[in-house]
Amino acid sequence: MSKVAKATMGLFIVTMVSKIFGFARETILVSVHGAGMVTDAFITSMNIPTVIFSTIGSALATTFIPMYYTVEKDLGKEGTDKFVNNIFNMIVVVSLLLSVIGYIFSDELVKIFAMSYSGEKLKLASEFTRIMIWGMVFIGLSNIMTCLMNINSKFIVPSITGIPFNIIIIIGIYLSAKYDIRLMPIFTLIAMVSQFLFQVPVSYHDGYRYKFYIDLKDKYIKKTLILVIPVFIGVGVNQLNTVVDRTLASTLGDGIITVLNDASILNTFVIGVFISSIQSVVYPLLSKLSSEGNSKAATGIIRKSVNVVIVLMIPIAVGIMVLSIPIVQLAFERGKFDHSATLLTAAALSYYALGLPASGLRNILGNVFYSFGDTKTPMRNGMIAMFMNICMNLVFIKFMGHCGLAFATSISATICILLLFMSLKKKIKYFGQDKIIITTIKSIISAAIMGIVVYFVYKFLTISGIHGTKHLIKVLFASVMSGVVVYGGAIHLMKVDEVEMLLDIFKSKSKQIVSKISNR
Repeated sequence: MSKVAKATMGLFIVTMVSKIFGFARETILVSVHGAGMVTDAFITSMNIPTVIFSTIGSALATTFIPMYYTVEKDLGKEGTDKFVNNIFNMIVVVSLLLSVIGYIFSDELVKIFAMSYSGEKLKLASEFTRIMIWGMVFIGLSNIMTCLMNINSKFIVPSITGIPFNIIIIIGIYLSAKYDIRLMPIFTLIAMVSQFLFQVPVSYHDGYRYKFYIDLKDKYIKKTLILVIPVFIGVGVNQLNTVVDRTLASTLGDGIITVLNDASILNTFVIGVFISSIQSVVYPLLSKLSSEGNSKAATGIIRKSVNVVIVLMIPIAVGIMVLSIPIVQLAFERGKFDHSATLLTAAALSYYALGLPASGLRNILGNVFYSFGDTKTPMRNGMIAMFMNICMNLVFIKFMGHCGLAFATSISATICILLLFMSLKKKIKYFGQDKIIITTIKSIISAAIMGIVVYFVYKFLTISGIHGTKHLIKVLFASVMSGVVVYGGAIHLMKVDEVEMLLDIFKSKSKQIVSKISNR
């Protein structure tokens, strides 16, 4: 725990840089190819290997860390080496098999992910898929390498891999427009490979040595598989929500998948920067504390992590809703991405932002249950939320179009987090619920005041009617900074405890955090 603040701050900075490159990738994609057939086909095809094996890889990665500590406790270093290689080789076999199947049935896969695709659009998406489907192998292996480094308190390197990943894809986008459209998926496949290769030297330096070893009868593998099935279903239903959203969006015409994707990327950018930084540091720590039976320290970390997410996500969600149009303008409106696409994207972004706090909390609470060895509770809650999301999708799309899909996603995420809180209460009784509720109320009030101020500041600064990117940046910067000052002042006056923890994180005062959590 003594490294939490320092690790979180370092990870935040690196993740921010990595996400900026990812953001630039999407901006360049729509600028070069527009919000039309080519971009829709590419996004759909890129999602196929990511969704298929990220579901499996994420499920394995989630159960891998707590099981690693169990093996280490029982068998020591030699046992963990065998366990890692066993998992590693199983992933290679499974992902290669899935890649072959995906290559053969690429048309059918595309139809699952975008049921309305036909003719040239289906042909293009299918061709892209046959190239990128082989990336599943490296997505899975990257997940395991990331887990190994997190166990060894190496949080920065996995986040850095996003930088070369996005740079390679950006190069492919530019070359595809100039030479051959197929260069875009080819460079994306190379980017997927790079994420794995980038982590290999560091893992080797930390002592990992690859050996071909597969033992399906190993008792720890059996335990892992027992744990991984509910996690797989839980992660899978979240991915299925995405598939359903994209499939329904494909029925609304060319460009709608791109619009929803861009709005979702802006939303997940925030989660990736802030929540992933906290999650990557806290989850291995919770798993270790759980294996040691230190419930008091674990409970304190849960409460603090939840409250920090609330304090961060609520004002960001309000700010995104108030400034959705200028945010999208700055991010995407250039080249073939026109103002009509901006308005469509901004509308979806506002509805996605409603569920931003819930999405952030879901990531944290899901890992809380996983660290306790409970993989069934997130699965059950996720399935309920998925069912409600699909039902609401079918209803809302009739009245709200693509915004209905975003709105349904936010509502289902909120329902899921409420169910998880109820389940957590049953599991550990008290985890600081009263303090969480108080923090939430204070954050909502502060964010509401902030939202009003930001709205009027933005309106005042745009009265002149001056246009241009430089002016837009100045207006957004002034609006955001006014919001930061107002919200920061409000929560300080309301004496929100987590403000001190956030300041400690940014100042890297990790010892103070440990003492505060241990004493409360």
